[in-house]
Amino acid sequence: MATPSTPLSLPITNETVLDLYEWLFAPWVKEMGLRDFDVSPGQVVAILPQSEKLQFSSGALCGQVIMSAVDTVAALAMATSDRPAKSTVYQHTHFLRPALSQDLRIQVSVLRFGKASAFAEAKVTFLTSGELVAHATLEFAF
Repeated sequence: MATPSTPLSLPITNETVLDLYEWLFAPWVKEMGLRDFDVSPGQVVAILPQSEKLQFSSGALCGQVIMSAVDTVAALAMATSDRPAKSTVYQHTHFLRPALSQDLRIQVSVLRFGKASAFAEAKVTFLTSGELVAHATLEFAF
């Protein structure tokens, strides 16, 4: 995650989340189109819009995109701490239904900030109906 050369201060807030997002992530990550970030201590919510360039031929968002979006939002949730995380150590994702038609809401909540690692839970839901699309657990190293 952020290094000592990070030009930003931690923890991030609603006012600084876009600065970290733009500075930290690769261009292809930003091309997913995550938007409408909402930051609170230990939690970040973002919207992943439907996009034809991110879909299978069936019209569903592909799992790789969902997993990447979850990891991205989780990295931001880790930045709600005053310590920069080093990397994702573990991510396990369950897909419960195809991500068809609707934009997705990704909510990541940090369950525990420990000395050497932190644990988070992610819920991916349809933006309008609230139905659960995917659930993930993650661990980050500090």
